[in-house]
This record gives sequence, C-alpha cells and structure tokens, in this order.
Amino acid sequence: MAKHEKKEKQMLIDKNTKVLILKGGISDESKVSESTARSCANALRERELKVLEIAVEVENLPNLASEIRILKPDVIFNALHGGIGENGVIQGLLETLKVPYTHSGVSASSIAMNKSISKKIFLSQNLPVIKGILIKNANRDEEIPIKPPFVIKPNDGGSSVGVSFINNMDEFNAIIGKLDKGTDYLLEKYVPGRELSVSVLDNEPLTVTDIITDKWYSYEAKYSPGGSIHRLPANIPKKVFEHCMDCAVKAHKSLGCRGVSRTDFRWDEEKGIKGLCILEINTQPGMTKLSLVPEIAAYNGISFIKLIEWILKDASTKR
Repeated sequence: MAKHEKKEKQMLIDKNTKVLILKGGISDESKVSESTARSCANALRERELKVLEIAVEVENLPNLASEIRILKPDVIFNALHGGIGENGVIQGLLETLKVPYTHSGVSASSIAMNKSISKKIFLSQNLPVIKGILIKNANRDEEIPIKPPFVIKPNDGGSSVGVSFINNMDEFNAIIGKLDKGTDYLLEKYVPGRELSVSVLDNEPLTVTDIITDKWYSYEAKYSPGGSIHRLPANIPKKVFEHCMDCAVKAHKSLGCRGVSRTDFRWDEEKGIKGLCILEINTQPGMTKLSLVPEIAAYNGISFIKLIEWILKDASTKR
C-alpha cells in the first residue's frame, strides 16, 4: 500500500480562512458527528475563523456538491462518522471538487471501513489480528468454524453500533435471524482482557490508552459521561506498550491513512505480548468532549484547538 512519507506543504490557516464543516450524515453515528462538529466549530470560532457548516442529510445529498461550490470554502473539515462520510464516498466527491479536505482519502477510508479487507492487509504486514470470518448478507446457513464465545458486528460499522456478544450457538441462532439481511457481518473469536487504543498523528504514535469499562466498550460507554475510564499512559509492560505503538503506526501506514487515525486493540494479558490483537482502525476518530484522540493529544501537550488547526493545515485536495 502507498505510504505517505513525503511531507507536503501545509495550508495557511488564519482569520481569513473559510472553513466548511461537514456534519451529521445518514449513518447510525450521525449524533456523534454532530457532537464532533460542534466541538470543532466552537473552538475555531473562538479563534475567530470563518466557520460554515453543512448538515449532510438524505434530502440534500444530490445537491451537496452544488452547496459546497456556492459556499466556496478554503478547506473542508470532514466531521462525518460512519457510512458515506467515512467509506470513501464523500472523500471521492471532495476530490472531484478539488477543495482541500481533512483526514484520510478515498482508498484508505474505504479499506479501513471494511473490517474484513483491512484485516487481510494487516495480516499481510504481519500485524496481529483476531481470528474471524465474514458472514455475507447475514446468511444463517454460513458454516461457523469458530467456537463460542465470539463477537458479531457489522463489517462496515463503527462506534460499536450493532455489536453483539455470543456465548453459545443457541444465542447465535437466535440473533442471526434478527440481523439485517442486506448487511455483511464479521464474526470474531472473543478475546478476553483489556481494551487499548493508540492515536497516530502525522505518522507518529502519541501514547497507549487503557480503556476501563464495567463490561465492554459499547456505544454508551464511549459517548456517555462516566461510561468509561481512560488511563494514559496505559500501565502495561514496556514490551507490550512499545508493540502496541509500533502496530498502530504500521496499521496507519499499511492502509495509506492520512492526518490522524486511532487503532483499537484487545490484549489478553495472560498471553503477554502474544495476546495483543488489532480490533480495527478508525480514520475519522471522534472529537467530542469524551473522545480519545483529543484526550491523548492533550496528554502530549497538544491543546484541542492546536489539534484541530493541525488537522486543517494537513488538508489537501488529494489524500
């Protein structure tokens, strides 16, 4: 995969810069997107930048390109999460408009959003992943070579939306009939242990975060106050810590990600360094008050507004 090692000229961001934020969207993560957009817009307005916003909805999708052309932004901050905002579709539109935009481009976005394909690429780079199979169109007749317990989740989902834990085949048979028949699902062996996360900014890892929850890192745990505790840096063995950081950078580069990404891991501490596995990579990590990336950046001395300004300066017309 292409690796963007060459430094490009950064955009000039000042009070004359017209920033357009794309928010909302038509995925299950639209509320997260709105929260991200609100945090970013407020920070940029405090800096007295010219901030415009478009709420992406089903109704205005056909005219979205025209709306953007009319507004004539200098740069677009893509605050969309999930669906067309994160799978390469919006990225492709923005490239045709030749307006600088943030985060990863068409290829990296589409691959990262497809958990099954990204898993294959990670394997080709000798990165640790969890054993799993793809169930096409929620096919209940699909042979299941993995014994419970396991996890089933939409192959192109995010924010833990639609994730189910299966303890036995009776539970699996009960839930498979309720799944969306037009959706592909990824079934993975359940890995006990801890949830870890690493944010990568400008091809550099920031630190490892240990995510502590009562049960698992669900949508509610991610976006509800008190839903989880983030310990950073994670209190884990040095070799595991370094391996986690290294894997996050390799995952980021192997897909050709740009700007900022976040790689999530599962670690079975009983197995030591061999117990570390990549869950997935997120090319459009949240920027809400409860999100991991701003928190990790702050730990590294990067304020929220500095983080947003860096992401904007990194924007380009071809990602």
